[in-house]
Amino acid sequence: MLVPLAPGIWQAQRGFTVAGLAMTATMTIVQLADGGLWLHSPIRIDDALRAELAAIGPVRYVVAPNLVHHLFANKCLALYPQARFFGAPGLQDKRPDLAPMTALAPQAPPEWRGQIDQVFMAGIPRVNETVFFHRASGSVIFTDVCQIWRGKLGWKESLFAHLTGVRNTLTVPRSIRLLVKDKAALRTCALQVLAWPVTRVIVAHNSVVEQDAHAALRRALGVV
Repeated sequence: MLVPLAPGIWQAQRGFTVAGLAMTATMTIVQLADGGLWLHSPIRIDDALRAELAAIGPVRYVVAPNLVHHLFANKCLALYPQARFFGAPGLQDKRPDLAPMTALAPQAPPEWRGQIDQVFMAGIPRVNETVFFHRASGSVIFTDVCQIWRGKLGWKESLFAHLTGVRNTLTVPRSIRLLVKDKAALRTCALQVLAWPVTRVIVAHNSVVEQDAHAALRRALGVV
């Protein structure tokens, strides 16, 4: 299941259903300098995927990057009890049943500082998403704030993608824009993201953008 994107970074995808829509969720895996693995937005990990992860390194960090992508966090941490859990601000209040976590801050923590940068996308309190940048590969990692739905979709999924503006286009979905409470704060954060030397855009739903990635990201974030 692991798909290599560049040296030291992989992704794995799983299908699931939300409100009757069949969706694909992506987990991004980064290998840090000490060989340990950083898991972004964990998906369901079966025995086969667990074996693939074990072959590349020990899982050290599990990250729930926003207030939505946390469904498989506890199951993931049960598999990797030695891993530290980092989650979106406010997630502990929303999900008190989750394992003890460290809230993500605007700046990267010492555990991955200098390897993975991060920006908290302020102004969308119902999402509270942190966006990450893997320096070595030039990969920016979004969860829900930017999406692009490619490939074969069912009619309901295709309709939803067209209505939200994400069908074959990297953009901030209309469903996310409706949740924005502070456009100025969000614009400031978007400019910080655009300052990164991005060569690849990874999103949880559902594709990777590698051709003219920075230009595509600039167009996407220009609508916030």
